[in-house]
Order: sequence, then C-alpha cells, then structure tokens
Amino acid sequence: MTQKAMLCPRCRQLIGSEESVCSWCGAQRSSAWWRPTAWVQGGVDGAWLVKAIITVNIIIYAFSIILSMGRGNAAGLLTMLSPDQMSLMLLGATGTEPIDGYNGYWTVITANYLHGGILHLIFNLMALRQIAPWVTQEYGPGRMFVIYTLGGVCGYLVSYLAGVPFTIGASGAICSLIGSLLYYGRSRGGVYGATVFREVSGWVLGLALFGFIMPGINNWAHGGGIIGGIVLGLLLGYDERSKENALHRLLALLCAATTVGVLGWRIFVLVARGIGH
Repeated sequence: MTQKAMLCPRCRQLIGSEESVCSWCGAQRSSAWWRPTAWVQGGVDGAWLVKAIITVNIIIYAFSIILSMGRGNAAGLLTMLSPDQMSLMLLGATGTEPIDGYNGYWTVITANYLHGGILHLIFNLMALRQIAPWVTQEYGPGRMFVIYTLGGVCGYLVSYLAGVPFTIGASGAICSLIGSLLYYGRSRGGVYGATVFREVSGWVLGLALFGFIMPGINNWAHGGGIIGGIVLGLLLGYDERSKENALHRLLALLCAATTVGVLGWRIFVLVARGIGH
C-alpha cells in the first residue's frame, strides 16, 4: 500500500510519501506509542499524548465512581457523580493523612488523576485541553509530560508541607504547565514572549482570585505547581533554545511508566480485594 505524506509526530514538519523517517528530526513516521523507541526517538504525537492524559483522568474518575457505588454510596444523582472520600483515599488521594498515616508517598502522583466530582473533572480537563497543546508546541511532547508529572508532584509536596490533610485533582499539574509558559514568555522575550507572559499572568491572577473566593481550593498545590513548572522550564529548556532530545523523552517515558504503574497497582489491588470491600 502506498503511504501518504504526513506531519511528523515529533517536530510537525512534513514527511514525504517516500520517506520512512522525518528528514528534519529523524523520527520514525510509524512508531507505535507503546514501544519505548517511540518515546526515546520522538515518535509520540503531542496531540495523542494530551488525549491520553485526558483519557486516563476519565478512566480513573469512572473507576472511583464504581468504587463508591460498590461501597453503597449511590443514594442520589449527585452522590453517583461524586466519589466518596474513602474511595478516593483507597485510589490514592494525597495530603498529610495518607502520607503520614499510611506512608503513602506515592499518592503525590496518583492524586493528580483523581477528581471529586463531574464538574471538578470537566473544568480541569477543559483547562488541560487548552494549555497542554501550547506547552507541547513550545517544549515538545516529552518535556510537556515531564513538566505535567513532576510539576504536579511539586504542587502536592508544597501542599503536604503546608499541612493540607486531604487533597486531589489535576489542577496542580495544570498549574505547572502554566508556570512553564510563564518562564517561556519571560525567557524568550520579544513581542511574542511578552504576549505569552502577559496572557499567562492573567491566568495566574484569575487562579489566585478564584482560590481565595471559592472554598475548598488547594492554593498551596496551585502555587507549588506554578513554581515547579517555572523551575522545570528552566532546567529542561524549550525548543527555540534546545530541541527536545532522547534524554527528555526518556524522562517522559519514566514518568509515564511510573504513573501507569502506580495507578494500575492501586486498581489491581482494589479489584483483587473486591471493589468496595
């Protein structure tokens, strides 16, 4: 079968119909996402990666609802759409209670994929869908995922040090993406950099105001995520200064393996024990 011209999954340049690799960056045109070489050699599509993060969040949310129903917590519509606190704790909510009480240090990863209700999930995924492609454009998909994962961890570590007892949500990881754009805009400079910095600064101001007005918002995780994103942006660099390389994609692979491993382990344990028991 004759292959068609396509955009490179790594650098987004055009790959000719007769080319097996991208002449711009050397990425394979057909690297399967599940192969380590697809991550290390740059074959993972940034758009696919954002969709994968969104899909995992939805799957974990659905499982948390099923777990709550198994525990007899489905009395009404609102309850059905909001997992109970014990179910979230079993799946990996973080804070001083699970970390100090149960040595749940791994929860700083799992909590990024847990949500307390359908609106919580929708708002976070809408923000992720808007911000992650922008970060992917400036940093590359591998570095974006490293920032998302490690920045979320930074946010929850700050939250833990501040004494927050129980917390969940992807907003800390999303704030780390915002932090990386803050660094990018300030570091790049020029008209475009100033525009990026100004727009993202507006998001930060809006987050701060929303956090102080609305109850139950974990401002520590938000602030820690933003700081983590700034630091990671500085350490990892962005495409205009240094192209994404094999080390960046290897770090992304390690972040993905750790995330999938921990989430899969929690689901396996709960299913093996019998959901809700």
